[in-house]
Amino acid sequence: MSDATVDDNPNAEVAVIDGGPLKGLAATPARSASAASMRCVAAKDREGWLALFAEDALVEDPVGPSPLSPEGTGHRGRDAIGAFWDMTIALIDVEFDIRGSYSAGNECANVGVIHSRLPGGMSMHTEGVFTYVLDDEGLLSNLRAHWDFGAAMATLAAAADTTTPDQRAQA
Repeated sequence: MSDATVDDNPNAEVAVIDGGPLKGLAATPARSASAASMRCVAAKDREGWLALFAEDALVEDPVGPSPLSPEGTGHRGRDAIGAFWDMTIALIDVEFDIRGSYSAGNECANVGVIHSRLPGGMSMHTEGVFTYVLDDEGLLSNLRAHWDFGAAMATLAAAADTTTPDQRAQA
């Protein structure tokens, strides 16, 4: 996993994330917030997740127009973010596979795959870049998930299709 954190004093002790998909990386404020977000989502802790956000925060998941935000404006404010949780995260089980994490200033970008298990046993794998921005109080002001809705849906269709490639070729 990559870590783009630079310390002015190479001999200084650096706090590190102690668990989850970012284990062992420097615990910058933004990276720690991203780790807390992932921890709450994986644990299905709605109230803990919402508490990470500023009152006027914006969640764009995915960024741009999609069935989750047809206008592409995302979900602004804790009430709207809570409604987003209720229509998406509450319905699935999630695991995070973070392959790179880059933290600078009050922001963090994580690159990886979100593995979702849906009701009925189907699964979906969402590759993307997930960015987190903190406000001056250390709360999330913006969470942006850059992923391709169609590509993620294609993994869902593949998971639901139980025919083998040979069977599809013969059809």
